[in-house]
Amino acid sequence: MGKQVKIEIMDTTLRDGEQTSGVSFVPHEKLMIARLLLEELKVDRVEVASARVSDGEFDAVKMICDWAARRSLLHKVEVLGFVDGHTSVDWIKNTGCRVLNLLCKGSLKHCTHQLKKSPDEHIQEISDVVAYASEQGIEVNAYLEDWSNGMKDSPDYVFALVDALQHTTIKRFMLPDTLGVLNPLQVIEFMRKMVKRYPNLHFDFHAHNDYDLAVSNVLAAVLSGAKGLHTTINGLGERAGNAPLASVQAILKDHFNAITNIDESRLNDVSRVVESYSGVIIPANKPIVGENVFTQVAGVHADGDNKNNLYCNDLLPERFGREREYALGKTSGKANIRKNLESLGLELDEDSMRKVTERIIELGDKKELVTKEDLPYIISDVLKHEGASNKVKLKTYFVTLAHGLKPMASLSIEIEGKTYEESSSGDGQYDAFVRALRKIYKITLGRKFPMLLNYAVSIPPGGRTDAFVQTVITWNYNDKVFRTRGLDADQTEAAIKATIKMLNIIEEY
Repeated sequence: MGKQVKIEIMDTTLRDGEQTSGVSFVPHEKLMIARLLLEELKVDRVEVASARVSDGEFDAVKMICDWAARRSLLHKVEVLGFVDGHTSVDWIKNTGCRVLNLLCKGSLKHCTHQLKKSPDEHIQEISDVVAYASEQGIEVNAYLEDWSNGMKDSPDYVFALVDALQHTTIKRFMLPDTLGVLNPLQVIEFMRKMVKRYPNLHFDFHAHNDYDLAVSNVLAAVLSGAKGLHTTINGLGERAGNAPLASVQAILKDHFNAITNIDESRLNDVSRVVESYSGVIIPANKPIVGENVFTQVAGVHADGDNKNNLYCNDLLPERFGREREYALGKTSGKANIRKNLESLGLELDEDSMRKVTERIIELGDKKELVTKEDLPYIISDVLKHEGASNKVKLKTYFVTLAHGLKPMASLSIEIEGKTYEESSSGDGQYDAFVRALRKIYKITLGRKFPMLLNYAVSIPPGGRTDAFVQTVITWNYNDKVFRTRGLDADQTEAAIKATIKMLNIIEEY
């Protein structure tokens, strides 16, 4: 697409992203995310808060600015402020921050109805804040709030505003589609008008995703001469959210040949941290960072991957710090299964492969999620191999739950042909079971027992109250992290099945 252009990325996860319903970051989480954004992902700028919100917000900004100053990154930290005389500027200065993103009104409707001011009055008040900020050593960027409706309904107002402000010390004019109302053709039309009229100004574009067009609109803005873009991790933001950084980065690089400073290999890890802190779960099919987006399900795709990567595009998982997986289900061919076996270091003859494929198709028809970790057990089950993958067998167990008493578990387990019995209480039935197991491994056998990192329960798609329960447990053993899954009608039973799978896996270490 012609010569390469350099695009500046401003991430506003910590300001606009935090306006997601139910999301609130504590100061140390804000600092951690700011550090990841600036040092790991290498975004150009971060917007970390709104001025005057709270004492907690003040402390968070101060903490981030203290950290950034020590690493010569302070010029990359920005705070949203308001046209309120000296108040926002003083608040921002006292945190140690040195960049104000000033919220001005970008449409006549906002100016006259919300502020109840004439355009001239608003322009004068903006100019006063900008002048005061400059005196205080604060750099200013200006948001033209509701710019999209301004260009639709009152373009003369927008031009009068920028005409008056272009000669001040404002460094960037930031153009938001505040209500998410634009489509890409409108973005191209309006952004081109701005760039043509003000060729020497720096314009940022800030998209909202109400019509699921944020990423498309971002591309349209870049095509039309915008020099900067605003994003959030995982597309966090109020209502339908903002443009997600991972998608924006991939599109800029692959479809526009644009240059950014983003380190793509860190996108997935940062995305997971923000998912954890925000409590907003990433959909499994979300491009780039979703759990399933590098998982091929159809066997024909795996077959094509074996034959000169027929089903691969430029979105290679390794690029984003991930790896391609091949899901197992009723549409899995032998090629899919072979890919999974390869990754486990297993080989099967054609007859065995046929039997395993039939079993996986049968499980897939029941909507059971079959995973790579399950393959050795399916193989063992189908081929009746009493091999290395069956060294640990749960012979029997008994769990109790009584009102007013701690849950209890008693179990009998066979490890390499020898039977062990133990009992324990716990905070729940599964906790009691694991405590009894841990006693056998740590006290009786003097062995290490894996650390449980995460425990997730879900009902497979289409499930009802009597459906299977899937339990996915993440373990850490000798610094290796792995997951096991159990499926059963009972949650505790599903978790116990996942745990026995884990015990068989660690026997192989």
